[in-house]
Amino acid sequence: MGCGSGGCSSGGCSTGGCNKLNTYDWLAEMELPPHMKPFDIVEVRFKGTRKEFYKSAHVDFYVNEYVVVEAENGYDIGKVSLKGELVKLQLKKYNRNENDTDFRKIMRKATEADVAKYKENQELEVPTMYKARSIAMELGLSMKLSDVEYQGDRRKATFFYTAEERVDFRELIKRLADSFKVRIEMRQIGYRQEAGRLGAIGSCGRELCCSTWLTDFKLVNTSAARYQNLSLNPLKLSGQCGKLKCCLNFELESYMEALKEFPNENNVTLHFEDDKVYRSVKTDILKRLMWFAPQTELGGEWVSFPVKKVGEYLEMNKRGEKPALVVMEKKPLKTETVELEFKNDMGTGSLTRLDERDRNRKGQQGRNKNKNRGNQPGGPRPNNAGPQTNAPQNNNRPPQNNKPNNPRPNNPPQARTEGNPNQGNPPQGNPNQNRPNQNRRPNPNRNRNQNPNNPNNPNRNPNP
Repeated sequence: MGCGSGGCSSGGCSTGGCNKLNTYDWLAEMELPPHMKPFDIVEVRFKGTRKEFYKSAHVDFYVNEYVVVEAENGYDIGKVSLKGELVKLQLKKYNRNENDTDFRKIMRKATEADVAKYKENQELEVPTMYKARSIAMELGLSMKLSDVEYQGDRRKATFFYTAEERVDFRELIKRLADSFKVRIEMRQIGYRQEAGRLGAIGSCGRELCCSTWLTDFKLVNTSAARYQNLSLNPLKLSGQCGKLKCCLNFELESYMEALKEFPNENNVTLHFEDDKVYRSVKTDILKRLMWFAPQTELGGEWVSFPVKKVGEYLEMNKRGEKPALVVMEKKPLKTETVELEFKNDMGTGSLTRLDERDRNRKGQQGRNKNKNRGNQPGGPRPNNAGPQTNAPQNNNRPPQNNKPNNPRPNNPPQARTEGNPNQGNPPQGNPNQNRPNQNRRPNPNRNRNQNPNNPNNPNRNPNP
């Protein structure tokens, strides 16, 4: 149920309001006996958590179907939330009698024009709320407007607000009626009702109980947290409404039933042999265990006893007996080495598979760079390259040793043969004579001594 008839405006049932106070009709697939007539009262849901009961002569409605119902002055539009025999149980829950005559009637099924008008009213609610809040702030009223709901025929607008004290909003009603041209109704609600109407996500990760299924709000005390051994932290115990969470009462009965087995004393003291005294420091209600700390030694190790055993020790102490302290042996914990694996949605993969790919890519780029460097005109020549003949010569280069820059090739010289006497001999001459100077910086003072007009020339004649 919920979104089966078209869905909600927000795209899902988590916060769109489609599942507020839903009821599951588990008798929907069962046929009535021939002598029984269908129940003529139908439950209709409106915006938020508001539900009302209406009578209908024709009960051929479907769940989540739009219907037009009678209102105080005009008509309203809502959805059928429940019909059939389960409505009788809902009437008992709200202390209503099916024979009452104050039930309003369902006029007809909603047409396309009615549904279109209903959606237009929903679109007008947000700008109406913003404008109403600005007017309330101008008047200086200490109230919070939380929600607004238009009637189906757009003749009335109901504003829901929360306030700590009584508020005089007569001037506010006049301003709102002049602005929106509708009849205004102000309705004060509590903070829990406000959270139920607006809806939110609780600390448990699910929608609030007051907006999904909870209808009666019981009083919640801090004693419920004490019985369950919860820390009295208001940040953790408070809900979205600022009050104590309603879920504190859900398991309270189970804890109260389990606490009957524990001693009534707050601090239980046990006396053992050798003048050993232990006092209770902690209780585990669900496991039925009590933890005790030694009082005769500081920093002693805590021991735990079942509740039944603690009762036996207390009876022995009342008789003046001191039992022997029996401590259960601790079982050594088995250390298991767990290998963590990386798993993704598509299967199992390795976290280092990308590193190996990047490493191979870097090696390929390095090899390509060396190849490209060797093909450039100014790049280094391989060791087995012969002498260059078309390289430019530098006549102004100072004399250097005829020692080649490159070492000899790694290939050893081959032995001479009688047919070719020069076979295996290295090339004669200076190997650097025809090689261009590529790695040498230009020297600005290279021709300083050769130019007689250079002022830095020491051989320059001062008197021309």
